[in-house]
Amino acid sequence: MTFYLRPIALAESPQSEEGEAVRLAGGLVYASRFALIERRDGKVLSRRRLSVMEINGLPDEAQEQWQALRQTRAPLHLELKGGGARTIRLDRPQVLGVLNVTPDSFSDAGTFFGDPGAAQAHAAAMIEAGAAMIDVGGESTRPGAVAVGEGDELQRVVPAVERLAALGAAISVDTRRPAVMAAALAAGAQVFNDVSALRHDPRSLEFAARAGVPVVLMHAPGEGEDLHAGGACHDIVLDVFDWLRARRDAAVAAGIAREKIVLDPGIGFGKSLADNLALLNALPLFHALGQPLLAGVSRKRMIGALSHEAPVHRRLGGSLALAVKAMDAGVQLLRVHDVAETVQAVRVWCGLRNAALADFGQMPAV
Repeated sequence: MTFYLRPIALAESPQSEEGEAVRLAGGLVYASRFALIERRDGKVLSRRRLSVMEINGLPDEAQEQWQALRQTRAPLHLELKGGGARTIRLDRPQVLGVLNVTPDSFSDAGTFFGDPGAAQAHAAAMIEAGAAMIDVGGESTRPGAVAVGEGDELQRVVPAVERLAALGAAISVDTRRPAVMAAALAAGAQVFNDVSALRHDPRSLEFAARAGVPVVLMHAPGEGEDLHAGGACHDIVLDVFDWLRARRDAAVAAGIAREKIVLDPGIGFGKSLADNLALLNALPLFHALGQPLLAGVSRKRMIGALSHEAPVHRRLGGSLALAVKAMDAGVQLLRVHDVAETVQAVRVWCGLRNAALADFGQMPAV
């Protein structure tokens, strides 16, 4: 028997629910009602709706999730190459800017491949626009992408990381290979973002534990080179939850500290449009895993599917809509291509949330 505690009624402030709401993960989102879901062998047996006042006597598994939902997420502490440190707070949304140094990126058609100067200038512009971190990738993971050799990935990633480190940037490296992780770490990267959740290479878990840096574990159903294969499931939301919980536990067992693990539901990886929509609507549930959450929804194929097949360069509106959806769910990290526009959306969203907390007491009683 497996239990899940899913927030189903979100609020901008506890006052709007007369104090009967809890703060999710220490952020700017509150929840007043929850669904307690019971499942066995992939089949949902029951679903009960509970208010904050009715949450008592929960099964141990659900009680653990109740604690995790209300636990403040620790900031990410990053050591910069050459000395100094960077702290990324997780009590408000943060933006990660995407820097693809591949010839076949779906989002920029290889604009920054083979041109370290252009890549550095683009990264500098994203930092100036408000990106908290730059996510560097040397391997396209879109469906049907050509496999990249380890040597090629190293030649793409390391120079980009070195240039960003010289700028004093916070850097994550988007890779599945421990050799690339090691070289990027030596060049100045501080975070590993692995779309295979440290499964692609059996050495990855041990290396990440030794490195002692934060890691992003993303859900993808495929094994080996094809991360998009094998997506059949009973219930996409609960199955992804279980999968991420298992990868979190494997990382902890390997020696990775809980406060250094970030989870990503993997929107678009081996999932149908219906799957992606279901996961986005259920994002608040994933706070019950007790880790910071990352959402990578920028320019994704689902936006085109919902907007008359809009091409990649015309998906800004959909990207911002999904970013706001993630923020409304309390997601802490947004991985995006359009940094300036998303940072502006984040600032406006945070302003609205802060006003909801500060100004409610000035409103007349209803």
